[in-house]
Amino acid sequence: MGFPLMERIVYDRMAEIDERHWWYRARREIIAALIDRYAKPQAGAAVLEVGCGTGHNLSMLGRFGHVDGIEIDAAARALAEKRLGREVHGAPLPELAGIPEQHYDLIGAFDVIEHVVDDQAAIAALAKRLKPGGKLVVTVPAHQWMWSAHDVVNHHQRRYSKAGLRALVDGSPLKLEKLGYLNSLLFPLAVGARFASKVAGRESADDSVPPAPVNWAFEKVFGLERHLVGRLPLPPGLSLFAIAAAT
Repeated sequence: MGFPLMERIVYDRMAEIDERHWWYRARREIIAALIDRYAKPQAGAAVLEVGCGTGHNLSMLGRFGHVDGIEIDAAARALAEKRLGREVHGAPLPELAGIPEQHYDLIGAFDVIEHVVDDQAAIAALAKRLKPGGKLVVTVPAHQWMWSAHDVVNHHQRRYSKAGLRALVDGSPLKLEKLGYLNSLLFPLAVGARFASKVAGRESADDSVPPAPVNWAFEKVFGLERHLVGRLPLPPGLSLFAIAAAT
């Protein structure tokens, strides 16, 4: 299996904060804007989220059609099934055993590919599950030099450069349609905080919800990007996105 599980604490924390934390809340709306603006699935589309975690994106994806989910962690999958109201598959990438080929109009892999040892095989496997003309939407963490304790506890294999993500898609059966940065407006603050923690020797993987005023402010700032993403080339950010089409 090329998809190592994250630490148990990561899934437990996700279940605790995914409806309140500024990053989850704003990112959902940014992803929805990307899908609505550029993937443009038809009504009643077949939608799949790979690595759906606790299922916090499934309701948002339900705006675009009939949603299936895949999650390899049993506890997170159980929570996702409660949110979805039916079975969530447990098939890992890149095998995706039992997931039908040429079936989906839209597949989302949001901060998933960086966990897979063979990311090229993962993208190829997802491409096989798309109908001709179907769209894959991915997000990944950016900048290998930003590697931190957060990446370690999440069992990331890598962070991506823009060129690296482009090469990954270009080396697959898919045609790249959009590529860009996310979480750019808060990027300078994040870089400063990460650098300071490394210098002080207090690097932490803690991603708890910040105090309410800070959480609100970060959500509003990050959320502004839903109006900009894809329309304007955003400066470097904490994440990258790509939209690619099956030919």
